[in-house]
Amino acid sequence: MKKIKLDIVGLSYSQTQSGAYALVLGEVNGRRRLPIIIGGSEAQAIAVEIEKMTPTRPLTHDLFKSFALSFHINVQEVIIYNLVDGIFYAKLICSDGEHLHEIDARTSDAVALAVRFECPIHTYEFILATAGIMIEGNDFVFLENIDPNTADDKPEVTPQGYSSFSVEELKEKLQQALLEEAYEKAVKIRDELSKRKSS
Repeated sequence: MKKIKLDIVGLSYSQTQSGAYALVLGEVNGRRRLPIIIGGSEAQAIAVEIEKMTPTRPLTHDLFKSFALSFHINVQEVIIYNLVDGIFYAKLICSDGEHLHEIDARTSDAVALAVRFECPIHTYEFILATAGIMIEGNDFVFLENIDPNTADDKPEVTPQGYSSFSVEELKEKLQQALLEEAYEKAVKIRDELSKRKSS
């Protein structure tokens, strides 16, 4: 399966959920973006390394890096390899110089380590096709919602969230959320649209 390289293109604070952040990964040499909701501590760990700040004491991911390098282990690659029920799955590809080992990790932790080891981040086409956003000029379009038949789908009633809105209203709210860079809100709207499309 062909891998697609990603870069970190944004990290923004959630306007609707306290302590949550949207990590936005972008397709290298492409227009697709992959927003992933992560916790505050993981967002801090990524931001600290990107901004090249030096904390007074090592953060957990810094400790992991020091520990790994002490035993001549290097993280060579991070792969976001699956997406199940809105949860992204990632793994670290590690080398001790002789053997490669795959280690399961939360995507947020994997990205925090990728920036420390300066290793590439990859994913697969089916993940970008399912959960990605494509930049169209100044607008964002969720890839799975390009199908014109989406508007004819029967809404799925859910106990909370955006279930009371029509598909057209959800699309309008989605565009507004993206213009405001409220990625966490946009992800929730995308998930609601996905539920309706699959029902």
